[in-house]
Amino acid sequence: MLLSSFNNNLFKTTLVGFFCVTIVLGLTSVMAAESDAYAIARGGKLYDKWFKQSKSAATPETAHPSYPETGAYKGKKAADWRCKECHGWDYRGEQGAYAKGKHFTGIKGIEGMAGADPSKIISVLKDETHGLGQSGLTEKDYQDLAIFVSKGQINSSSFIDSASKAVKGDIVVGQSYFETVCSNCHGLDGKWDDQMPPMGKLANDNPWEVLHKISYGQPNEEMPALNAFDTQVAIDLLAYLQTLPKE
Repeated sequence: MLLSSFNNNLFKTTLVGFFCVTIVLGLTSVMAAESDAYAIARGGKLYDKWFKQSKSAATPETAHPSYPETGAYKGKKAADWRCKECHGWDYRGEQGAYAKGKHFTGIKGIEGMAGADPSKIISVLKDETHGLGQSGLTEKDYQDLAIFVSKGQINSSSFIDSASKAVKGDIVVGQSYFETVCSNCHGLDGKWDDQMPPMGKLANDNPWEVLHKISYGQPNEEMPALNAFDTQVAIDLLAYLQTLPKE
């Protein structure tokens, strides 16, 4: 009788333990899954320069077949393969900041794909026009890039003036973000990194590019992506950057 009771209790204890372990493992699995914020940030870096961000893709050695022959960056250091080179940092292509100037291609933007099914976007990315068949991009690369296009585009028309490029943000709040998050690498004046122009110059010359990099980071670099925070954080930070020295 005692042995039977012992075995019964042992069975119950083992069963409870099994379910506890199963639940813990299940929670661990869920917690380990990548969030949309991670995929969007990685996709934003792929949009910037996929052949630098992807570990499996090689830098193209030939000009992009769909990039216009009259384009200023045709065949120049693979620049014509960058998504941003045709579709713009504001994602509006010929209707946005790239409507004129050295980056003009006459190619439309990607804003029409905002909110689209990522699988549909992947199909477009894999078509002949984009010519990525031999790029070496993985399915994960395509997925993250598609999620960025679908969910990561920032409509900046309400806070970046298209004519003056001035940013409508809280400069004081932006200063606190810059000094506590960014200055360790860029310096309080935004001029520490001698491999790039001063932050003040970049923010005033091309606020859309800087906004993109604030939000999603720099391809294959340690720069943090702030897209998990409210967009207003990036707006205020960008507004403050425009007050920094340009030279």
